[in-house]
Amino acid sequence: MAGTRRALAARCAGAMLMAVIGAAAARADGDVLRIGIITDMSGQYSEGNGEGSVAAAKLAVEDFGPTVLGRRIEIISADHQNKPDVASGIVRNWLDTKGVDVVAEGVNSAVALAIQAVTRERGKIFLISGAGSSDITGKSCSPTSVQWTYDTYASSNATAKALAARGGKTWFFLTADYAFGHALERDAARAVEAAGGQVVGKVRHPFNNPDFSSFLLQAQASPAKVIALANAGSDFANAIKQAHEFGLSQSDKIMAALQVTLTDSASLGLEVVQGALFTDSFYWDRTPETRAYSERFYALRKAMPTAYQAGVTSALTHYLNAVKAAGTTDAAAVMARMRETPVNDFFAQGGKVRPDGRMVHDMYLMRFKTPAQSKGRWDLYELVATIPGDEAFRPLAEGGCPYVK
Repeated sequence: MAGTRRALAARCAGAMLMAVIGAAAARADGDVLRIGIITDMSGQYSEGNGEGSVAAAKLAVEDFGPTVLGRRIEIISADHQNKPDVASGIVRNWLDTKGVDVVAEGVNSAVALAIQAVTRERGKIFLISGAGSSDITGKSCSPTSVQWTYDTYASSNATAKALAARGGKTWFFLTADYAFGHALERDAARAVEAAGGQVVGKVRHPFNNPDFSSFLLQAQASPAKVIALANAGSDFANAIKQAHEFGLSQSDKIMAALQVTLTDSASLGLEVVQGALFTDSFYWDRTPETRAYSERFYALRKAMPTAYQAGVTSALTHYLNAVKAAGTTDAAAVMARMRETPVNDFFAQGGKVRPDGRMVHDMYLMRFKTPAQSKGRWDLYELVATIPGDEAFRPLAEGGCPYVK
């Protein structure tokens, strides 16, 4: 009995000690506003997101200042490995035990949807920059998340309309077989059909696929005028490089890039991608403001920022300003401030955060330059047209977000 009482007393003392330690940690965390950057650090999206997104978060803090509401701002980061279960586990741990106040980035739509479910459940804000599925602000929307940079509707809408107007009425899709690719194909097909075009074929390829030969042969044999790449990262790079090797870029087919990342384009070279049309939300050389921001980023990373990385800086700066204005980190209060305050910075002018979590801003129809037009490694795009945000993004009433009355 004595031994049992001693063991019980020891367990109680241990529990009390852990409670004291936990309380002390909670008090310490009260002095810190913690930002969690969750991204692809090692896979096919790591070059366009990855450590560059962490650098982008540091630029946001540098712009805003080291503290807010008397709390020191701290950035932590993690690699989700492009696995939704890994991502949700990391974020759940961050929110429950690490005192993370806001989660940002979340490249890979399947991953972002998994994170969004956790942050919605925990009542925490999620600022999405790298993930593109329009379902994020549609049927899967959350009152505590904002999709900042782009989505599959906006990326495909202008490109499909522009190509249809240039005679590209018949389309064949090479689509990445996961949430992002499916949404990109769906949204592009809708735009093609609305412009009087037709989808005459499609094939879905595995995520992170090295060999596109069989898929490209099907596209080449089809009657389609436009071959649309509904993928991103190394999948886009491999597909368009192999299409060039197959001679498709020199044929009567039109290559449509539905999602382009600056770093992938620089690695591929203009000889491979020249002339292709696409839509993007940010380009480093568009305005004096984008150039000034990009030079600061380049000093950290020795690369120009992608749209996703620029979006991280813009979204976190807007969030920190909203925290300051609201006088609290309470998600509902901060989201209200974010929605009522226009976004006017290097990334967007007159941007607005809608009730469905979509940040609406202008998008840009771009064309890859020819090698002769380019003046350097990062001089890759030429602006064809500016698409006003209300025309680029899906109308609020059509998204199916259950939080929108």
